Amino acid sequence: MRENVMDELKQMQPEDESKKKMLDILKRLHLEEEMASDGEDESMLSEELIQKVMSGEEIKLEDLSDCEIKRFRQALASGELSKMIEPWTPWWKKPSARSISLGLDGSQLIRQVNAEDTAVPYPDPNTDQEASINEIPEGPESPLPSLKQLTRTEPSPLLAVHLVDILYSYCFTLRLYNGDWHSDPLGACTVALSMSKVMGQDAKPETVPEALAACIEETCSPAYRHTGGFRFAIGLVDDIIAILSLGQNALICALCDFHRLIEVGKSMLKVEKVGKTERAQNSPKLRSAARKLFFMTCWVHEQPDEAWPSLAHIVQVQKASMEELETGNWKADRKSKPQSAVLIEEL
Repeated sequence: MRENVMDELKQMQPEDESKKKMLDILKRLHLEEEMASDGEDESMLSEELIQKVMSGEEIKLEDLSDCEIKRFRQALASGELSKMIEPWTPWWKKPSARSISLGLDGSQLIRQVNAEDTAVPYPDPNTDQEASINEIPEGPESPLPSLKQLTRTEPSPLLAVHLVDILYSYCFTLRLYNGDWHSDPLGACTVALSMSKVMGQDAKPETVPEALAACIEETCSPAYRHTGGFRFAIGLVDDIIAILSLGQNALICALCDFHRLIEVGKSMLKVEKVGKTERAQNSPKLRSAARKLFFMTCWVHEQPDEAWPSLAHIVQVQKASMEELETGNWKADRKSKPQSAVLIEEL
């Protein structure tokens, strides 16, 4: 979190809306500190540093005094800064997600053209991405090819199961980055591939319970336990159910958004200063993930509408089963704990 905050400070420009948001956060933090200090003249950031932020100057951790660094890290550890970050509302929970329209060929009906489309091959992480992350992700820019054009063999009957794995990874990544993966595309790609066993390890789960179990196990692992563990995982299963319930067009938009993330990661891997070993390891994985996402998008486009409520119901049943299991484990754990001895008994 500290690195994300410092990156945000580095990327701010005087005209950016993001600078205003950060200033609001600093001011609220400053006011809360004043109220909590009972009159003591103590703030996490000095007035000089706040003025540097307001002028748009770059701020590094080295600019902080030892006392400021200590208080900053204490605020991170206690979650004091977390409560000042506005929670992201997933696009699939917005009313507009219920009325997504795509063409019969799967492509978006209206495409907004802007200068950035011709300026750079991928979004600049230093530009304001607020508008893009608050809207429904765009669908395919061109018509989706038929599956017959992509393969001569019949698609695997397990693709619906693999879709659940992919959606879980997509929702996890967006939730982890509070909806804005543009701030760290390479890091977001790493998270996505580590969470999706289908894309990251070429796994082929055969049932929905198997796919979800692998994802939830990863969520509860030491690497991601800080995100919320099992309860956070159950919330992600709810996200999967919500997207499936929205139907084909929402699924296509979600997969396209995921595909864009992977493509941006691929592009940045070429220009970022990464070692040859890291580039050699990640490039094939990202290329493979991009191909799988594109194929999955085309497969979703050809499935009947009734497929998605059925799959959503299967996921819902599995979610209920997992919650019952978790409740049972909690009760069993309670029973297994020895009752404390009564030290003083009332006569």
